[in-house]
Amino acid sequence: MSGFVPSRDAALAALARFLPRAGQHYAEHRNYDFGVGTRDNVSMLSPYLRHRLLSEEEVVQAVVKTHSLKLAEKFVQEVFWRTYWKGWLEQRPSIWTEYRVQVEMLDDFQSPNLDAALEARTGIDCFDHWMRELTDTGYLHNHARMWFASIWIFTLRLPWQKGAALFLEHLFDGDPASNTLSWRWVAGLQTVGKHYVADANNIRRYTDGRFSSEGLCVAPKPLTAGPHPDPLPVRALQRLPTGPWILLLTEEDMAPVLPPEISADIAAVILCPLAQTGTDKVNEFREAALLASATDIILQYNVPLVAASGWSAQDWKETLADLAGLPLFTAYPPVGPLQTALCGLEPDLAEAGHSLSYFRRQWDEHCWPHARKGFFPFKEKIPSLLCQLEIG
Repeated sequence: MSGFVPSRDAALAALARFLPRAGQHYAEHRNYDFGVGTRDNVSMLSPYLRHRLLSEEEVVQAVVKTHSLKLAEKFVQEVFWRTYWKGWLEQRPSIWTEYRVQVEMLDDFQSPNLDAALEARTGIDCFDHWMRELTDTGYLHNHARMWFASIWIFTLRLPWQKGAALFLEHLFDGDPASNTLSWRWVAGLQTVGKHYVADANNIRRYTDGRFSSEGLCVAPKPLTAGPHPDPLPVRALQRLPTGPWILLLTEEDMAPVLPPEISADIAAVILCPLAQTGTDKVNEFREAALLASATDIILQYNVPLVAASGWSAQDWKETLADLAGLPLFTAYPPVGPLQTALCGLEPDLAEAGHSLSYFRRQWDEHCWPHARKGFFPFKEKIPSLLCQLEIG
């Protein structure tokens, strides 16, 4: 079982449990993977942040208030890493498109190493353990994800795209940006020429001696590809039309806290079908979390809830039949399956007499434009970004 309860109350409780350890304790112990059931050294908040059952802003605010920015610097930086990846990919959407095309091209890829990896019988003790942990729990420690990806790419010589797709399917926190770009980084494609090599001694140290990790490739060369595309400007959003509106609640942003200028004119909530699907237990988590968040919102604003049954034009025509041409709005989705699905949906909505508009959270609005280069220039902006967001 995953241990992740799909509700905002559970997310807030997980944050409260972690807060005392978010400062020096986290900084000193975060790299250790002690195994399932021994995760007090990390936050375990990623599935909630992934879907914004918790917002980055409220998590960082709580951590800084408890420990100060100086003492909680390492954890705050980890939260910003996720934001950086989203902003970087938002300005280079062709990287995502290219990855998805490559995954489709590899659909029929077969090899003995792939079979052994998926069945957790490679003979590499740590890798086989993490494969079972991934499929059983839907979670891996961040350090284990790096080791796993490195072994997948350099020792087993498997396509990184297949490994990234595997993670997206199984992880409760599977995020198109951070997952895709992290796999590219391990492979040596993201920071060109700099790859991550899994080392047996490093694994032994940071897993408390649990694995021998024999048979790893010790001196692989990084993968190569063409240069990164030049960054595009972050998409500017048009002002929302005059209300009343229909809120489209999606898997990308389940936060029940809406901007004041929006919340006053909600007439109904539509529960959006999943655009990014995974294993049954991952889909069940997302669907249950969506329903729980939608329930909070309709009770708060005393409005009806409608569930969209699918993505076809006919599905949406039936969903909107009783909503009299009201405009829809939703939190702007970053590059990924949902953004693609909503872009494809807009003509169908327009034909049915409904417009679709977006609002962007202030966190994204302030942070994404700074993700033009590497993380370290972005990291230098964190204090000023927190000041702009009135955090700490």
